[in-house]
Amino acid sequence: MNSKQNKLKWQILTFMWVVCFSSYSQETNDTTTLREVVVSQRRTSAQTVKATNTQLITSTELKRAACCNLGESFTTNPSVDVSYNDATTGARQIKLLGLSGTYVQVLTENVPNFRIAAAPYGLGYVAGPWMQSIQVSKGASSVKNGYESITGQINIEMKKPQSEPEANFNAYVDHMGKLEANADANWLLSDRLSTGLLAHFENGFAGHDENNDGFMDMPRVRQITAANRWAWMGTNYVFQAFVRFLDEKRKSGSHSHDDVSHHYEAPYNINISTTRWEAFTKNAYIFDHENDGNVALILSGSIHDMDAAYGVRKYSVNHKHGYASLMFERKWSEIHALSAGLSFNYDHLDETLELNDVYNYIQDEDAYYPRPKSVGKDIEAVSGAYAQYTFDLDKKLILMCGLRYDYSSVFGSMFTPRFHARWNPDKKWSLHGSIGKGYRSPHALAENNYLLASSRQLIIDSDLHQEEAWNMGAGVNAYLPMFGRTLTLGAEYYHTDFQHQLLLDFVTDPHVLHFKNLDGKSYSHTWQVDATYDVIKDLSVTAAWRRNIVKVDYGQGLIDKPLLPRDKWLLTTSYQPMMGIWQFDVTLTVNGKGDMPEPYITEDGNKSWNSTFKAYPQLNAQVTRNFRHWAIYLGGENLTNYRQPYPIIDSRNPYGPNFDSTLVYGPLHGALVYAGFRYNI
Repeated sequence: MNSKQNKLKWQILTFMWVVCFSSYSQETNDTTTLREVVVSQRRTSAQTVKATNTQLITSTELKRAACCNLGESFTTNPSVDVSYNDATTGARQIKLLGLSGTYVQVLTENVPNFRIAAAPYGLGYVAGPWMQSIQVSKGASSVKNGYESITGQINIEMKKPQSEPEANFNAYVDHMGKLEANADANWLLSDRLSTGLLAHFENGFAGHDENNDGFMDMPRVRQITAANRWAWMGTNYVFQAFVRFLDEKRKSGSHSHDDVSHHYEAPYNINISTTRWEAFTKNAYIFDHENDGNVALILSGSIHDMDAAYGVRKYSVNHKHGYASLMFERKWSEIHALSAGLSFNYDHLDETLELNDVYNYIQDEDAYYPRPKSVGKDIEAVSGAYAQYTFDLDKKLILMCGLRYDYSSVFGSMFTPRFHARWNPDKKWSLHGSIGKGYRSPHALAENNYLLASSRQLIIDSDLHQEEAWNMGAGVNAYLPMFGRTLTLGAEYYHTDFQHQLLLDFVTDPHVLHFKNLDGKSYSHTWQVDATYDVIKDLSVTAAWRRNIVKVDYGQGLIDKPLLPRDKWLLTTSYQPMMGIWQFDVTLTVNGKGDMPEPYITEDGNKSWNSTFKAYPQLNAQVTRNFRHWAIYLGGENLTNYRQPYPIIDSRNPYGPNFDSTLVYGPLHGALVYAGFRYNI
C-alpha cells in the first residue's frame, strides 16, 4: 500500500471516528468457519453440511444488485419476498413460506435483533455494503436463538474487524433523487486486537407522484447511522463488541404539486422520526480446541425511540430491549455433540396513541382508543433454558434434536421442541426434513403502526393470546453432471399450522382494522422447485417456481389470504466474462394473481376496488465494470414499469371515511434507474 492510499485510509478512519464511538466486542470460535464460507461464489447455495435447510447469500451475490439495505438483498433469491406494507410510509416486510416477516426471526451475528418496534422499518436499518453474508434458514430453526422463529431465521453477518485490513467506500444515486454513501474500514492494532468502523448516509432530495394521486409514491428518507466494533482474538479467549447509533427522518404523504393541492382542505402529512441505539458483546472461553469445547456469554441491548404522525393520528413508542445468553458447546466424539444454555429476554414498551377529533364519523367511541390515549406500558421478561444434541455420521447422516423451556412473565410456560434431519447418501443427492414449534408475543400497534395511515377505525381486543404454530417441511437437492457441468435441482414443501394467531382482520368490514385472536383455522402450504446451471463458461442461470396456499378464517369460514400472490416465477442470470472484469446481471420475476378483500359499493354504485389482482412482471438489470481497486455499476429496477393502479383508496379525500393506503400487493413506483461506484483500498 503506497503513502497516498495510506493517507486516504487514515482520512476515512478519522471521519468515521467523529461519527462513531468506541466499545468492546467478541465473536465465538466460528469466525474461522465464516472466513472459509465467504468464497467467490455467484449464487445462493444450499449448505448440505448442516442439519437445517440453510442458504448462504454471499457478498458477491449481494453485489449483483444495488443492495442499498437489507430489504433490497433478496432480489435474486427465490425463497424470500420483500413487499411494501402500505402505499405511503415505505415500511417493508419479509415474507417467507407465504407468511409475513413477523414470523421470521432476524438475527445480527446470531443475536436477535430488529424486533417489535423496529420491525416495521428495520429492513432499512442495515446498509448493504456493511453485510458480509446473509444466512437464510427455512422452517423450524435451531433452539439456540430462542422460541420466536416460526417460518425461519435470517442471520446477518457484518464485516469483521479481524479480517484483512481494508477500507471501502460506496456511493449510489438514482433518478428519483435518492443519494447514498457508505464507508467502512478495519485496522489490526496488534496481533490479537482489531477495530472496525462503519458509516452510512442516505437522503431523498425529492418527492415523486408519478400516478398523480396527490401522494408521494415513495417517502423521502434521511438516515445517518454509524457503528464501531472491536475484536480480541486470543488463543483461549475471544471477545468482540459492537455498538451502533441510527437517526432517521421519514417524510411522506401529500405531494406539493400545484395541480393536486386543491384536492385537500389541508395536506395529509406523514412524519416519522426514529432514534436507535444498539450494542452487543460476545465472550467465549475455549477450553478444548480439539473438540470445539467452549463456553460463551452474549449480552445485547437496544433503545428504540420513534415518534410518528400519520395525518392527524399521532403515535409514539419507546422500546427498551435486553438479551443475555450463556452457552456451552462440546463434541464428545466425531459423531456426538451437545449444546446447552440459559437465556433471558426483556422487553419494555411505552406507547402513546392520539386520534384527533376530526374522525367524527366514528359511531361507538368506547370501542376504540379514546383521544388522546396513553396505550400504556407493556413489560415482558422471559427466562429460558435449552439443550440440543447433534448426531453427525461423517456428514452422511446428520440429526439434530433440540428442546427449549421458557417462562414468560405475561404468558407463562412455553415448550419448544425442534427436530432436523439431513441424509447425504452420495455427492449427488441430499434429503432434509424438519419439524418444530414456535411462539410469538403479540404487539399489535408497535409492529403495525404504519396501518394508521388510513381512516379505518381501529379495534384492538384486550385479551390477545400468544401466537403459537407448528412448522414442518421436507426437501431434496440433486447435483447432476450434465455436459461437463453440474445441474443443481431443488424441491421442497413446508406446512405451517397455527394453534393461536394474532389476526389483523381488514376483510370483515372495509372501514375497520380489527386485531383479534384466531377463532378457527389458519395454515399455509408452500411448494418450491428451482434449478441452477452454468449454460456456458461464466454464465449462470437460475430458474424457480413457488406456490403459496395460505388460508385464514376471519370468522366466516376459511378464505385465501388477501394481497398474497399464489405463485412466483423467477429467472435470474449472471454473466462474468473476461475473468470478471465485466458483470451482467438480469432478474425477471413474475408474481401471480391473488385476491383482494371484499370491496364495498360506493355511492355511485361502483365497487371500491377489484376483487382480485392480476399477475405482473418485474425486471431488474445491472452492468458492472470492475477495476483493480474500484468498480462502477449502472442498473435499473422494475424496468417493466408495472405499478399497482390506485394503491391509495379515495386519495383525493384523505380526511374522509374511505381513505385507505393499506391495500398494497405490488410495486408502488415505476422504472427506476441508478448508478454507483465502489472503491476499495
